[in-house]
Amino acid sequence: MKVFDYKKALEELETIAKKVEDPATALGDIDKMIARADELVAACRDYLRSAREKSEGIQ
Repeated sequence: MKVFDYKKALEELETIAKKVEDPATALGDIDKMIARADELVAACRDYLRSAREKSEGIQ
């Protein structure tokens, strides 16, 4: 099982945002980038939720 890298996910989201804002980016590519961004956001939310649950269990 691959360990989720939150920092790399955020970096990829930043890269996607820059590309989506670039007028030279094709609409077909933007659709793919938005789909990938949705995947990354969901993974980040899961990661943060899990971290919060773990920290609450420690207290």
